[in-house]
Amino acid sequence: MVRVPRRYAPVATRARPGGRPSAAMGCPRSRRQLAFCLAMLLLPFSLIVLLNQPVDTRLERTLVQQLAELRQRVQHAEMTNRERRKDVMVLNRQLDTYGAAAGERAQGDGCGSGHSWAVKAPAQQRQEEEGPPVLPPSQQQLAQLAPPHDLNDTTTPRGRTVPGALPAAVSGVPLTHLQEINSDMEVPGLLTYLPHLLGRPDALTPALHVSQGRRDVTVVMGLPTVKREVQNYLISTLKNLIDSMSESERLETLIVVFIAETDAEYCSRTAQEIQDKFPAEVKSGLVDIISPSAEYYPPRDSLRRTLDDPLERVQWRTKQNLDFAFLMMYCRPRGVFYVQLEDDIMTKPGYVTKMKEFALQKISEKKDWLLLDFCQLGFIGKLFKTVDLLPLIHFLVMFNNDKPSDWLLLNLVHTKVCRFDKSAKKCKEEKDKVWLHYKPSLFQHIGTHSSLKGKVQKLKDRSGPAAPPPLSASEQLLHLRMLQRRSRARETDKQFGKVQMFKAHSNPPARVVCDIKPHKQYTLERAYRGETYFWGLLPQPGDHLEFHLTPPATLTGFMFQSGNVEHPSDRFYNTTVEIVPALAEHELLKRYKTTSDGYAIIGQFDDQGVAAGSLDPTWGPIRSLRLAVQAESDNWVILNSPEEELVTPELGGAAIPLLNCASRPAPLEQCLARQ
Repeated sequence: MVRVPRRYAPVATRARPGGRPSAAMGCPRSRRQLAFCLAMLLLPFSLIVLLNQPVDTRLERTLVQQLAELRQRVQHAEMTNRERRKDVMVLNRQLDTYGAAAGERAQGDGCGSGHSWAVKAPAQQRQEEEGPPVLPPSQQQLAQLAPPHDLNDTTTPRGRTVPGALPAAVSGVPLTHLQEINSDMEVPGLLTYLPHLLGRPDALTPALHVSQGRRDVTVVMGLPTVKREVQNYLISTLKNLIDSMSESERLETLIVVFIAETDAEYCSRTAQEIQDKFPAEVKSGLVDIISPSAEYYPPRDSLRRTLDDPLERVQWRTKQNLDFAFLMMYCRPRGVFYVQLEDDIMTKPGYVTKMKEFALQKISEKKDWLLLDFCQLGFIGKLFKTVDLLPLIHFLVMFNNDKPSDWLLLNLVHTKVCRFDKSAKKCKEEKDKVWLHYKPSLFQHIGTHSSLKGKVQKLKDRSGPAAPPPLSASEQLLHLRMLQRRSRARETDKQFGKVQMFKAHSNPPARVVCDIKPHKQYTLERAYRGETYFWGLLPQPGDHLEFHLTPPATLTGFMFQSGNVEHPSDRFYNTTVEIVPALAEHELLKRYKTTSDGYAIIGQFDDQGVAAGSLDPTWGPIRSLRLAVQAESDNWVILNSPEEELVTPELGGAAIPLLNCASRPAPLEQCLARQ
């Protein structure tokens, strides 16, 4: 046995005097024990790190939203199924009534026994001579409620009905407010509040209907439009709505343009303009176009003055209520959510997805909301579940003569959630639970001129002191613009954010000359440098906007687009695009009409304010390009940077901006109205 010297003994065997073990005796004796101790020490820290790692919940959120959407679609399908069952029930009852009457008439002639539908020739001839059986008043109302054909069937001729038979129920008009009719009871319906519709079966059928029959979409957007005397924003609004959608959003959306006019020529012209501007969208079913029958609206002399408003304003808001009701009835069976819009708005990219996700999020959170608000102004951007639209339709119809539509919406929400024995603060808390706001706003109101004639800010204060010395014409224009700017500031949604009116760009060196007087700092030079847009006063014949390239550059084409999202009617009219090549005696000059100062006219602005074209490469370097005003304009003009550019290959892709233009009405009472 080998004795180990004391100084080389293992540390664990050492002991302090008195038999007490030393601190070194608690250390592990092997590597296994050491690893175990380290693991025990690192375990808590590892758990903390793992628990603090961000968890990817995107898949879970997607599944939750899909379940919420599926739940909402099931509710929509159940709503449609209930309406169809009630329609079938009503139709069966009316057919039984008709059959019984026909059978009694046949029995009275001795031409049939026990078979109500076995009507022989003499009875049939008598029936044709005397006309259809007379139905009870309540059943006459029911018969008038259903238009003669389905709104989706664009091939079925209007007005084709069988004498005495109830017209087929239209899927676009709700019949859920009807119950099984008893001859002793009259159920209130649309005809109760719109008695002028009695005897007019076509009143609830669109007079104009352009549709591919798209249904079962996620979002249906109602876009009512009317004839405006000063400026129409419809095309620019529709373009902005479509351009702000992705391809996937277009597949689950339906935009219904409701031309709320009874002038058949105007409706046809507007519908044709929409089809010309958006042929692919109309053909794909993204855009529907409808207009109401003239019989849908009550006689103007039947309306009464309410809220101490002038009769003209009462007629205007009454028509608007009925317009919204008609549009909602058409849109209700076509999608899961309905969004009310106006024809003078703009939006942001991806707005459909944002609205859909917000709605599905609130549904998945089990929040019992009535509407979602995506704009703080009026009725714009209000989203409803289509299964909840019927009470609002009834409310608009019942009180169409009493209040504006946005006030009626407030009244409906108040009626649903507020108690009279509670405070106003409690009422507001309850409203906030069902009226949810999305921030920032997704829609902005851009129109200044209302569809109500004369609804503009008064430009003269008759209650003030004596009038100051007369102003010059330009000073009057600037003063009017300032007044209108203050007025309009109260009609925009500040939560929407600042509207980008131009894009920064780079251009080849050029000397810029402008004959149109600029407004404030909005000069053509700054616009050419990409700092802002050009804003000029009324263009006159002979005015030029010239771009003298230094050095001359080879151009392949041109594209000038006038009008912007806020002022779609502000365009160049009667204006030509002209160039001067660097080679003075160019052969191509003989093919084009030239001006007295040597410019070749290569294009002009169309009725939509667009001038576009390509240049023959044999033109070579271009020395100057200009826009020449040929006739007096009633508008101011804005020249803005475009989306497409005039390419100059010799300058390595530098470009002349294809300047956008906007304008202002010239008369003093109109000329600065939109700013």
